[in-house]
Amino acid sequence: MVRPERVKIALVSSSPRRREILQMTGFSFRVVKIEAKEREYSSPYETAVKNAESKLLSAKDLIEPEEVGLAADTVVVLGDEVLGKPKSEEEAVEFLKRLSGTWHTVITGFSLLIEGKVVSSFEESRVKFKRLTREEIEWYVSTGEPLDKAGAYGIQGKGALFVERIEGDFFNVMGLPIGKIYDILSLELKK
Repeated sequence: MVRPERVKIALVSSSPRRREILQMTGFSFRVVKIEAKEREYSSPYETAVKNAESKLLSAKDLIEPEEVGLAADTVVVLGDEVLGKPKSEEEAVEFLKRLSGTWHTVITGFSLLIEGKVVSSFEESRVKFKRLTREEIEWYVSTGEPLDKAGAYGIQGKGALFVERIEGDFFNVMGLPIGKIYDILSLELKK
């Protein structure tokens, strides 16, 4: 067993949700800030994992030898299309209209730097939205919450009002599949 409070994490992310999840589970961490360009690759899985790896490798020199580096990237997939962060309120409205009454997939790729070794993986969850009215969509977009979130919603905020069902890891939908990360840390740090 790995005790979370004994693992020092260098979190390569500005996401408040990822910080909340690490705090809630007892990990000791500090935030490492970098400028990273996210790219789209041939599949949503590859996009999430490669963007996480790119962030981690960009910060490699800022991670102390006794720390575990952690970077992640979350994508929302509807059908075959990746819905990133909306570029405008109009695009947020369009995303939410398309998500209304449907199932979609949330994939979080993550990358860990453990004792000089990079370990990457992903988690996926399925989310079903209720059928949304135009008024609900317009109200939600007016709150500003959807504008910096993949798929134009945050499940940990007001967006929770629209979720009918989840299959899979809730924390993955928030942006950090902490259970899977813990399992990998337990395996890797025993070696």
